[in-house]
Amino acid sequence: MAERSRIAIVTGAGTGVGRAICAGLLKAGYSVVMAGRRREALEAAAREIAGEGASTLVVPADVTDPSSVAALFKATKQAFGRLDLLVNNAGIGSPAVPLEEIPFDQWQQVVDTNLTGTFLCTQEAFRIMKDQNPRGGRIINNGSVSAYAPRPLSAPYTATKHAVLGLTKSTSLDGRAYDIACGQIDIGNAATDMTARMTEGVLQPNGTLAPEPRIDPKHVADAVVYMAGLPLDANVLTMTVMATKMPFVGRG
Repeated sequence: MAERSRIAIVTGAGTGVGRAICAGLLKAGYSVVMAGRRREALEAAAREIAGEGASTLVVPADVTDPSSVAALFKATKQAFGRLDLLVNNAGIGSPAVPLEEIPFDQWQQVVDTNLTGTFLCTQEAFRIMKDQNPRGGRIINNGSVSAYAPRPLSAPYTATKHAVLGLTKSTSLDGRAYDIACGQIDIGNAATDMTARMTEGVLQPNGTLAPEPRIDPKHVADAVVYMAGLPLDANVLTMTVMATKMPFVGRG
């Protein structure tokens, strides 16, 4: 009897790290629900990464909207009958401005996307995973090295990534009763549009600008595929995948 395909949802799937994760999961045999705000980007990514026989479902969704999140998980269950993996990848940054000058709506947008969106998707995943047969599943959150150490002028992003780490731990603890494992992938300088400015120079804590090395997002995807492939009685709680020479460890 052939092994059933495992079903994954990836948010923020149209570009960057999310796209790379989808490609890795498809190669590993998953059926992947690609979620994001822009249908065009999702469909373009799906065409580019889906090989022969690959199973993808494109679902435009806004993780800050509870009704949109509920519709995403309903569509997944209707299409595939279950959910084995949720990758909470959707996230945004904010302009580097002094903390006291951050507009409230900018703060709120980052919190709504990075933290509340992760929470809403986790809730919906729990509702499916705890009641399905076989029971359980895995949730992997996109943290950041900013979950441990901030960059200058990054209060909204840093605060949400620290909070995601707390949510990861709570999810891991509360998921035990339902065979739901939860871990976090902490990324340092993946080469995406979001980090393009790093090649020219980004602000350092001493006030200087310095270029920083980046890594291929495929390395992040490979790590996620490894975490996802573990049996549910084993879990990687946190894993850091970073550019070796980025200024994170020690004094930079």
